[in-house]
Amino acid sequence: MLAYKNIKWVLASSLVFIVVNAICTYYEFYYFNLIPAVILIVLLALFSLDKLILFVVFLTPLAINLQNLDGGLGLSLPTEPIIFGIMLIFIFKQLHSNTMDIKVMKHPVTIAIIINLVWIFITCVTSDIPVVSFKFLIARLWFVIVFYFLCTQLFKNYNNIKRFDWLYILPFTLIIFYTLYEHSLMNFAEAPANYVMSPFYNDHTIYGAILAMFFPALIFFSLNKKYSGSIKFAAFIVLLIFIVALIFSYTRAAWLSLAVALMMYVLLLLRIKFKYIMIAIAGAGVLALIYQTEIVMSLERNRQDASQDFDKHIQSISNISTDASNLERLNRWNAAFCMFAERPVFGWGPGTYSFEYAPFQHAHEKTIISTNMGDKGNAHSEYIGPLSESGVLGVLTFIAIIICTLSTAFRLYYTLKDNEAKNIVLVTLLGFITYIVHGGLNDFLDTDKASVPFWGFVAMFVAIDIYHNNKAEEVPAVAIEQ
Repeated sequence: MLAYKNIKWVLASSLVFIVVNAICTYYEFYYFNLIPAVILIVLLALFSLDKLILFVVFLTPLAINLQNLDGGLGLSLPTEPIIFGIMLIFIFKQLHSNTMDIKVMKHPVTIAIIINLVWIFITCVTSDIPVVSFKFLIARLWFVIVFYFLCTQLFKNYNNIKRFDWLYILPFTLIIFYTLYEHSLMNFAEAPANYVMSPFYNDHTIYGAILAMFFPALIFFSLNKKYSGSIKFAAFIVLLIFIVALIFSYTRAAWLSLAVALMMYVLLLLRIKFKYIMIAIAGAGVLALIYQTEIVMSLERNRQDASQDFDKHIQSISNISTDASNLERLNRWNAAFCMFAERPVFGWGPGTYSFEYAPFQHAHEKTIISTNMGDKGNAHSEYIGPLSESGVLGVLTFIAIIICTLSTAFRLYYTLKDNEAKNIVLVTLLGFITYIVHGGLNDFLDTDKASVPFWGFVAMFVAIDIYHNNKAEEVPAVAIEQ
């Protein structure tokens, strides 16, 4: 009798929805169609938060970014409103009863992240445009809370690590098909490669960055002995699709980042300790500063512009004489350094670079794509941008996050005994390194497209270190506490 009453209630509700929706559609009010999706999301948030996070990962490549909203920030739909809601649930839960694992909170990566967030907050208070800066902080918070703090708990279930990768890769493959189709209509020319992935990805640089981040994981999935032959074959086909997409993305930074990742793989095979690699990088940086004049003079002799020819396109990476893209980066970086020189401690405020850099441009450094309106990108560097916006501690605290993450990943790779976990760490580390390299030339962590995998990868290392290493007992697969 109870089941019969439930069926009657469902049928009656469905009939009412159909009638009301038909009326709304007749009067061209289409938003009523969203109600079932909203109800589903609310139910997942209340009863299965882990599945909702994974659902957001799946939606991220398909999300559409709305640019130039009030306050100078964009909004990615439908993902960012959902992420914001998950963040609120987390905050309310922590205020009611602190459920975060103390081992996560004491981890060096977590401490580095918290210090960075605290400094961003301080520089929001001192910002020239506090409204923009606090919006920046809120956006950073919802990415860090959901895809770092909550994902460390999500990854207690080891299989969710692989699910996370696949749930981003599969819809992203659909975007690749869309991009290649649009590009084919233009004969795969170099110039249209900058925008054919729109509206899903703003340009080919972020598109190429994501291709590079998941490329090592696809190699692992293609060779994973625990997978059936059919799954490995499917992963190999997707890998081939990624290779084609990388070639036709014409994204020089993506190619360079994969080359650096390959070199790092060789160092890992040689079991070179992380501290020696850091010393070598620091030494190379010092030498670059000492011989910067000679290096610039050498680079200025290269006048090969971006080209559809693969070899010439590679050569154009170091062209700082005539390549407009490279010259504009130098213009943005020089403006950022001038901003830093004027306010080295607190900077101008998180997220404010595009509003403040125009007066710091020099006429002889401007290019044909320069703008004073702040409507064509930001500082084009994850390191130089924070330097101008949050001062010296802004960039140092962010670099601290990267160093702590890399140190954890290297230690895990050298000490893990489980071969599959070791390989997961390896390919995640190589993918993470591609973004670190990208971070020198572009900055995308204010978007969901890059922040979801970036903070997700960081959470993977911490979760494996705490819950799946050789010393800890295997944590049972449980859902995130509600």
